[in-house]
Amino acid sequence: MEKTIDESVQGTALTLKEKENSSRKLYIESYGCAMNFSDSEIVASILSEEGFNTTQELEEADLVLVNTCSIREKAELTIRKRLEKFNAVKRHRPHMKVGVLGCMAERLKSKLLEEEKIVDMVVGPDAYKDLPNLIKEVDSGRDAVNVILSKEETYGDISPVRLNSNGVTAFVSITRGCDNMCTFCVVPFTRGRERSRDPQSILEEVTNLVNKGYKEVTLLGQNVDSYLWYGGGLKKDFKKASEIQKATSVNFANLLEMVAQAHPKLRIRFSTSNPQDMTLDVVRVVAKYENVCNYIHLPVQSGSNRILKEMNRQHTREEYLELVKNIMEIIPDCAISQDMIAGFPTETEEDHLDTLSLMREVKYEFGYMYAYSERPGTAAAKNLEDDVPEETKKRRLAEIIALQREHSHYRSKQQLGKTVEVLIEGTSKKSELDWMGRNSQSSVVVFPKENYKVGDFVNVKITDCTSGTLLGVPVGYSHNN
Repeated sequence: MEKTIDESVQGTALTLKEKENSSRKLYIESYGCAMNFSDSEIVASILSEEGFNTTQELEEADLVLVNTCSIREKAELTIRKRLEKFNAVKRHRPHMKVGVLGCMAERLKSKLLEEEKIVDMVVGPDAYKDLPNLIKEVDSGRDAVNVILSKEETYGDISPVRLNSNGVTAFVSITRGCDNMCTFCVVPFTRGRERSRDPQSILEEVTNLVNKGYKEVTLLGQNVDSYLWYGGGLKKDFKKASEIQKATSVNFANLLEMVAQAHPKLRIRFSTSNPQDMTLDVVRVVAKYENVCNYIHLPVQSGSNRILKEMNRQHTREEYLELVKNIMEIIPDCAISQDMIAGFPTETEEDHLDTLSLMREVKYEFGYMYAYSERPGTAAAKNLEDDVPEETKKRRLAEIIALQREHSHYRSKQQLGKTVEVLIEGTSKKSELDWMGRNSQSSVVVFPKENYKVGDFVNVKITDCTSGTLLGVPVGYSHNN
């Protein structure tokens, strides 16, 4: 659900319903964050209009696209292995074309096309509308590239197909790009400056999903709290807007309220929040509307003020903890999750202990935790030596994960005896006899199927738990069906 990496869906081949008159086959794999998976839906929608049906069989594809991620070295290595596999298949299907999309495309365009000659096409995150032209180029035997970053493109006019969807939950992108120049992050360089979608196009997409039977949407952006619509343009140019534009502008709290009011029985989530940009207006909207989930993903990255400064995070430890305190006062049963980086350059044992102490203070529901991986082109790579030994990184990460597991179990046990509303998303991975869904706090809940079905809102009494899952018994439909 987050912009962070969901390992369980990496490399999924996406499919949608076939069109009868379409003659060519598209095979598309996605890696990385929810934004990449959402972008793949936009790509499939564009190419569906160009006569492509999707396939899950690589060997029958005419066009193979891999939507890539640059956030960690591991992701890039995985994608390189996949490109080797694609090229092995291509030797038996010489007409097959291979393209790289997304963040890695922008960063490694010349290497992939000219030096290694392992792809035919390189397409950046803002150039997907140019795909029909680029495909014509590769069909005629020429390499094709478009990695120009746009100041306007939001894909607000594209109605994304929903790929491999459970028909219950969907992502709706509301912003693209990011203006926060965190020193460890490649996103501002691969996805460009921050711009927001027209709120009307967002409401129309949400309404379309509701009409198709979807029960939950996640409003998605690298930094949703920075959402700001004033008629178009970059967020950084808002200061140049006219007085009328400023007076009629829509910020994230306004947008969240508009969506909540438009569809009172639709569950709404959002991701990802940035501590320096999150306002209490947003928190109050979450508290005010029952259908806005009581869950906030609030990346912190480190508990040390010195490291936060090195990361160019625009918040201190104290400001972050004050925000958490205010959230819990306004929404007492709100769940908060984190992103954490272990072993950032210059991190000392004292800095690491600061991170552990911050975790003990907050006691997060869950988290996304990584060892620092230097990304070429970032400020950290240019200005800071990656000087924390690999073994130290691994040990610190293991300590962070162990503490998070302890806190997750603590938070799970707080739910024992409570009755919570669960939206059924599908069958439990461990038993065909049980459903799996999530409550408002985004905790996974497993319970006996009985006569309920996917997409139902069910009240479930929690009777047991593990550190990652709540177990319960259904006690009836919720009023939201």
